[in-house]
Amino acid sequence: MITPTATLEAASRSRVRHALIAVLMQLLVSLTYSYSVFRVPLGVLHGWSKAQTIAPYQYMLLMVSVGSVIGGLWQDRKGGRVVASAGGLMIGAGCLLAVWFGNSIGGLIFTFGVIGGLGVGLAYVTPIANLLRWFPDKRGMVVGFAVMGSGFSALFWGPLIEALIGKNPAQFHTTLPRTFMTMAVIFSVAVIGMAQLYRLPPSGWKPAGWAPPPGSHLSLGVSTKQMLGTWQFYALWLTYFLGSSVGLTAIGQASPLLHEVGGAGAPISGGVALGVLGIFNACGRLAWGSLSDRIGRRWTLLAMGTLSIVACMVFLREPSGFWMALAGLSIAAVAYSGYLALMPAFTADFFGPKNVGGNYGILFTAWGICGFVVPGYFETLLDQARDSGNLAAGYREVYLELAVMSLVVAVLSSFLRAPRGTRTPSHVEIPNVVGQRATS
Repeated sequence: MITPTATLEAASRSRVRHALIAVLMQLLVSLTYSYSVFRVPLGVLHGWSKAQTIAPYQYMLLMVSVGSVIGGLWQDRKGGRVVASAGGLMIGAGCLLAVWFGNSIGGLIFTFGVIGGLGVGLAYVTPIANLLRWFPDKRGMVVGFAVMGSGFSALFWGPLIEALIGKNPAQFHTTLPRTFMTMAVIFSVAVIGMAQLYRLPPSGWKPAGWAPPPGSHLSLGVSTKQMLGTWQFYALWLTYFLGSSVGLTAIGQASPLLHEVGGAGAPISGGVALGVLGIFNACGRLAWGSLSDRIGRRWTLLAMGTLSIVACMVFLREPSGFWMALAGLSIAAVAYSGYLALMPAFTADFFGPKNVGGNYGILFTAWGICGFVVPGYFETLLDQARDSGNLAAGYREVYLELAVMSLVVAVLSSFLRAPRGTRTPSHVEIPNVVGQRATS
């Protein structure tokens, strides 16, 4: 006979396994960080401008945030397994449709950007919300660990996509559709398969020897409507939007920037460079998340904003060569990576873990709207500077504006406080999500 005590002990042993599942899921679905590999081949094949080649990326980022809202609210009611499965199906469908309709900007936006982006959003939010229930004692660290997989995705997808597309422009009309077909198979099989491994902790479970500290902010019942009535939500939203601007812009233009700076004599390819950025992006998430558990989230935000300013003003405003540009992009990736770890933890800290899927999904719209608006705006500035024959001036303007955004983040970090009336000194049981058994 299995006793309740035995069930709780088994759950404590298995939460490490759930963390590993989350990392793998994040690695699979975080395709956005490798999109820039597509941009040069698409531009060569179709004669598209810089602003045109980044458009599917913009729409994908926007739809990822929309999918995260839907997926978060859906998960809070039905569990992460069905939501992540639906996400994998949609990503696969988007890539498959891009095989036939990806020869036009509108077709690629709708298939890869909209349908695929919605699927990424559905699948992306599920492991984060799941782990915040498994690790109430180490929120920053465990979310950083989970989204580390998202950062490492560029190390997997970047070289793979580059190898599938190849370097022969005469073959792009064949290799690009074949690349989308291969991706459709990977997503349909791997993401849906990983989703079947999701489990929730049993009712009443908490880590052995751990209890919420007296006076800590643990509002376990804050609904999305209640959250939207607090100023803290809007401060977090603005912080997320501004803080993501540097990273999403730098990563989105990484391959074209390095291609322009390095030219034909670049020491490493764009795909390998994206892999390097992926390492910094991934390791930064775990590092910032763990640091925030030790020194506090606000101090960590201040450090991230300061590092972004250094990347923009010292390295990227006037890159003198390939390695300087890569160093600046890597620093920007490290600074940006922390927002993906801290913002889910902030959500659980300020508004509680019970509705964290839906609440974080709403907050995540800051990331998506930023990705839709900001990189495209800066690419337009660079196109204008390129047409006028002064691309260097364009980069100076872009990274000065991004440095100002980072400065605002550093200032905002000093004002963030948890909402009043959310203090609970004792453990409150979190009910299981309807429709998903805790230990099945």
